Amino acid sequence: MLNIVGAIVSGLVVGILARFFYPGEVDLGFFATIALGIGGSLFAGLITSRGRSEFSRPGCLASILGAMVLILAGRLLLG
Repeated sequence: MLNIVGAIVSGLVVGILARFFYPGEVDLGFFATIALGIGGSLFAGLITSRGRSEFSRPGCLASILGAMVLILAGRLLLG
């Protein structure tokens, strides 16, 4: 249960940071921001983790960049 709460909180933080650093306005609600952050973390984790599960600063940066890529992909796909 604590892992789920941790994923939601970290997803919210990553999503907010990705929305802040992304150029232009990003119109997302609260739950979409959480989903964006979790998705960005998973996307970046698949690429950068290489089997490690501990916390790392480059992993946090990669999560934010992954969430920004998801924003870009959503804009390109949805117009």
